[in-house]
Amino acid sequence: MHAERYELVFPDGAEEGRDVVVVSRTDRTGPGGHPVYCDVTGIVQAEISDQAEVRMLPSSGQQAPAHGVQARPMPE
Repeated sequence: MHAERYELVFPDGAEEGRDVVVVSRTDRTGPGGHPVYCDVTGIVQAEISDQAEVRMLPSSGQQAPAHGVQARPMPE
């Protein structure tokens, strides 16, 4: 089962200095067949599996998707 919202935690920096972005489920699916989530700007997009595995998706040709991003489900 997939959560409606996740916090994406980016790996750079110490725990208290890490970047965290909230993403919400969209009606799209990614290349792996899992739901696509995006932030309110639409810039941060990720496919998140039911095992909370994250595949960052570029929203423009200028982006280099981050690796090692963690997904934390948020309460409904």
